[in-house]
Amino acid sequence: MSEQNKQVALRFMHAMGSNDPDAAAACLSPNAKAIAKGFGKFAGERPAQTMVGMIDAFKRMIPTGLRFDIKSVTAEGDRVVIEAEGNAVTSQGRPYCNQYCFIFTLADGKIVQVNEYFCHVLANEVLWPLVESEATPS
Repeated sequence: MSEQNKQVALRFMHAMGSNDPDAAAACLSPNAKAIAKGFGKFAGERPAQTMVGMIDAFKRMIPTGLRFDIKSVTAEGDRVVIEAEGNAVTSQGRPYCNQYCFIFTLADGKIVQVNEYFCHVLANEVLWPLVESEATPS
C-alpha cells in the first residue's frame, strides 16, 4: 500500500506543480483537507474544493507552475512525506522559490489530509498580493 500511496501523492504534487486542477482533484477524497502549518497569511485549514480552486487560480498567478523539484519521498502505511523545492515565476515576473515539506495521509487510495510546511515570510511577501488581487473584482 505504501508504494501506491506514494504514487498518488507524487501525482498530486505533479498536478499542483503544473497547474492541473483536474488531475489534482482526482487524487483527493471529497472530504480531503489541507492544513498549512505556521502563522502566516496562508496558515489554516482548507477543504478539497478550495485546494483545487487555488491550483486553478495558480494558472493566472503563477503561469510557470510551481515546478517542484522533489528532494525526498518517504512512504509508510497510509502516510507519505515529500520534501520539495519550488522554482516558479509569478505573473508579475517575480521569482518564487520556496521550500516545502508535505505530509500526506491517504485512505482508500485518495488523499484525505495534507499538512503543508513552507516559508510563510516568502509566501506572504510574494504570493499574498496576488491572492488579494484575485479576490478583488476588476
